[in-house]
Amino acid sequence: MYPESRIQNLKDRAYMLSQVRSFFRSKNVLEVDTPLLSHSAPIDEHIDIMSVDLQNTKGYLHSSPEYAMKRLLSLGIGDIFQLSHVFRLGEIGRLHNPEFTMIEWYRTRLSFETFIEETVSLIQLFLGPYPYKHISYREAFRKYAHIDYVHASVQDLLQCATSHGIDLSSPSSWDFDALLQLLMGSVIEPHLGQEEITVLGDYPSSQAALAKTEQKGDEKVAKRFEIYFQGIELANGYLELTDGKEQRTRFLQSNEKRQKAGKESLPIDEHFLEALEKGFPECCGVAVGFDRLLMLKQKASSLKEILPFSWDEI
Repeated sequence: MYPESRIQNLKDRAYMLSQVRSFFRSKNVLEVDTPLLSHSAPIDEHIDIMSVDLQNTKGYLHSSPEYAMKRLLSLGIGDIFQLSHVFRLGEIGRLHNPEFTMIEWYRTRLSFETFIEETVSLIQLFLGPYPYKHISYREAFRKYAHIDYVHASVQDLLQCATSHGIDLSSPSSWDFDALLQLLMGSVIEPHLGQEEITVLGDYPSSQAALAKTEQKGDEKVAKRFEIYFQGIELANGYLELTDGKEQRTRFLQSNEKRQKAGKESLPIDEHFLEALEKGFPECCGVAVGFDRLLMLKQKASSLKEILPFSWDEI
């Protein structure tokens, strides 16, 4: 028997989908619906992609609608959003499902700071009027990991991990950036958003992904932010990179890192890079996890409670 509580959760799910659409309609942001399947794959050294056998070729299910949405932006469509099912290989757990719902949108007429405020406003639709605060990636490391990584070595980060009770197998195989991400996930993230919504910004330039970078004091940082509540990551946003040549370089570097980690090298989306080269507008973009927001809104303990059927029920 399907529990009554889950039926009520699904009714709330439908209501919040309509609320999200109303949020963007009030701002004249157009809804789009791009393909889930493509010839190329989103390239991220940490995200594994699902492939599909199409008899004489291989297709990829997207982990985000980002590339296709940016191609629309390059054609002059203006501000857009999408409520999309996305797919990630091997992501199963309390906060993960191989298929989940993402809210993604792009704004061409907002400053980066105003765009962050808009993202917080959407999150508050689910969580309520919690206050929010900003903290930089570097400040978070100083406060919670007790280290200034800008002036640290790989050995310093290894010692920091050990001091926080992290048992590393094959310490020599860990590079600087991998250790930063390990410490972020294990030591710092649990502290973020415990009293209010937390906006984490000024990421190291090595973690820029598809964001622009700038020099800030003695550090080159990415114009990237993530938003946390109760230690849970809810959003990942950028002041978007518009340089196609630089984006290609980053894709190649990500594929190199994937190969070193024993992962498959993924085909580059040439249509996307061509769109950047032909004239991509200055804009901000963000991806927000709809299911996690709904889980927090309903005070559920896992995504399973708010999905129609989780992976272990299909």
